[in-house]
Amino acid sequence: MNLETIERNSQKFVLVPIEEYNQLLADLEMLKDIRDFRGAKAVDEETFPAEVINRLILNEDNPIKVYREYRGLTQKQLADRVGIQRAYLTEIETGRKSGSVKTLKAIAQALDVDLTSIL
Repeated sequence: MNLETIERNSQKFVLVPIEEYNQLLADLEMLKDIRDFRGAKAVDEETFPAEVINRLILNEDNPIKVYREYRGLTQKQLADRVGIQRAYLTEIETGRKSGSVKTLKAIAQALDVDLTSIL
């Protein structure tokens, strides 16, 4: 790196060629991204693949169905864990029934997500 120092008004400055300055800025941005990534990884929260997030954001399917399929559960398996009939779970997933708060809490717990995630 070619550096030159100058002094103005009792302050020292370093002159850097513009190409090297631009590279320093790019490197700094990369270091900030790495720091942010490591910080996000350190948070003890579950992350989900983009496919799952996209299905939730685009409202392609009921959130319960999205999380159930992500967890690799059939409707019967989830219904058994929650203590409801599979047909009732189907009605909730298709929007024909909204489900009681008690049932929705049990579903969220069985799927290991917050209640707000499935509403």
